[in-house]
Amino acid sequence: MVSRNRTPSSYIGYGLYLYFSGLSLRRVSERLSCFIKRNHVSVWNWIQKYKPKRIFSRRKKISEFIIDETLIKAGSELVWLWVAIEPKNRQILSLAISKERNMFVAERFISGLVKICGKHPVSTDGGTWYPQACGFLKITHHIHSPLEKSLIERTIQYIKDRTECFDDYFPCRLKNCTLKHVRNWLNLFVDYHNKELKTLK
Repeated sequence: MVSRNRTPSSYIGYGLYLYFSGLSLRRVSERLSCFIKRNHVSVWNWIQKYKPKRIFSRRKKISEFIIDETLIKAGSELVWLWVAIEPKNRQILSLAISKERNMFVAERFISGLVKICGKHPVSTDGGTWYPQACGFLKITHHIHSPLEKSLIERTIQYIKDRTECFDDYFPCRLKNCTLKHVRNWLNLFVDYHNKELKTLK
């Protein structure tokens, strides 16, 4: 009978902190080696098993939703990443992925925001799917101001800097993958990102 040597939660937390601070999985494994021996596969498994709290939280003061979408690579395919932030605290309100980009996907994404945070004006780029979705939901829509554009672009670039390498070690090879591993990673990323913003205040 083989007994598993469980990793203390403090080491798991430190490993996740190192990873989302910018280190690769292998680098995290190396840094942890002075405390405990765990390989990069173990670190990846921690990411997949970690269950962050819901990334949504009711906020008393949200002036608007700043929304945009971008392509990211998951395994061998490209998928759309939808991002929503709020301008005051610059926290990420929601992330979602889809294999298509159209009015129905945009409406579903914005509807999820409204369900948790209430109705607020929506700021987007010139994509035609956004005003169509906002019209259906009876929400005010406007095109990004220079500041709003800068805020969402910086957030997306920050996310892409990490997503460009998150699947390198364990690329998805499944046909018709549900992308659950991508959603797990994104939820953990947002949980870490928003907690970091709070500590900076």
